[in-house]
Amino acid sequence: MYDHTSGSSPLRGTASAIRPAPEREGAAAHSGRPRARLAVACTAVAATALLLSGCGGDSENASNKSADEAASPSPSKSVGEMDGMAMGDPSATPADKIPDAEVAKGAFKLLDTRPPGMDDVQGTAWLAQGPKGTTVTVSLTGLKPGEKYMSHLHAQQCSAENGGEHFQFDKGGATTPPNEVHLMFTADKLGMGMVTVNNDRKTGDGAAAIVVHPLAAQDNRIACADFDF
Repeated sequence: MYDHTSGSSPLRGTASAIRPAPEREGAAAHSGRPRARLAVACTAVAATALLLSGCGGDSENASNKSADEAASPSPSKSVGEMDGMAMGDPSATPADKIPDAEVAKGAFKLLDTRPPGMDDVQGTAWLAQGPKGTTVTVSLTGLKPGEKYMSHLHAQQCSAENGGEHFQFDKGGATTPPNEVHLMFTADKLGMGMVTVNNDRKTGDGAAAIVVHPLAAQDNRIACADFDF
């Protein structure tokens, strides 16, 4: 810039000294961009790590926690939560409502092996066999509110050792669904429980009965129902 006060012209050295300033500023801005990109990249990596570790905590602790959970699955992982281990859905179509199916029905009868406080348990079970396989529904009252229960199809009638062994599609195979039919449910505040489970295969008349147990004490069979094939 010219100095209009003194009337003198600017020195060439001054102009040359001033010009590099924008270059230095541009260089500083340019050198700042990699740092900004690095910061963004680090943030993205950190966010990804948090997602993989499950909402916080270091990855080692998250891995240990996952391993512990896999080694000790909670019994409550039942109703439609475990892959290949479906044990019922309270909102599914009940067995007695399955279209184009043959339905067998049975009334639950108390067993001597029932635990204390189960004298008022009663209910009904239905087994439907249709185009899509087998559907089983149990409906019970007189249970302990909030308690979890398990029910299984059995291979013998109730008069024969309280239903005998579990029914299996492939005898001697896995003791879990889908080779067996298990139903798990929780009694509501009135002591009522109802649940339905589906299986792709038909039981034929091999599933003679169904038994209900407390989940925490499955040796204590509460009640048994014979199917009226």
